[in-house]
Amino acid sequence: QVQLVESGGGLVQPGGSLRLSCAASGFTFNQYAINWYRQAPGKEREFVAIINGAGDFTNTADSVKGRFIVSRDNAKNTVYLQMNSLKPEDTAVYYCKTGRIRGQAYWGQGTQVTVSS
Repeated sequence: QVQLVESGGGLVQPGGSLRLSCAASGFTFNQYAINWYRQAPGKEREFVAIINGAGDFTNTADSVKGRFIVSRDNAKNTVYLQMNSLKPEDTAVYYCKTGRIRGQAYWGQGTQVTVSS
């Protein structure tokens, strides 16, 4: 069964850094893109970053460009989101998501990131 598990969230001060992990299982990991999304209270879920299966293409949302870096280690079946220069507006639940696997995307359970002094 396909499973994604996010970890690494927590409380961090503005200007700080945090690294999120997305551990995957149940599919051929290096064949699929992985996306990061986030959702703040009262707001719609928004795209944050994407990395292709090989890890040689990435893109990030304008709101995080230059601060967040998405990467993957296919030998470990893990995708990372390195978050630097964090701002209070980055506070949200962060989710990882697969590209469509036989027509179906799969989501992790989310991890809470809170940026506050």
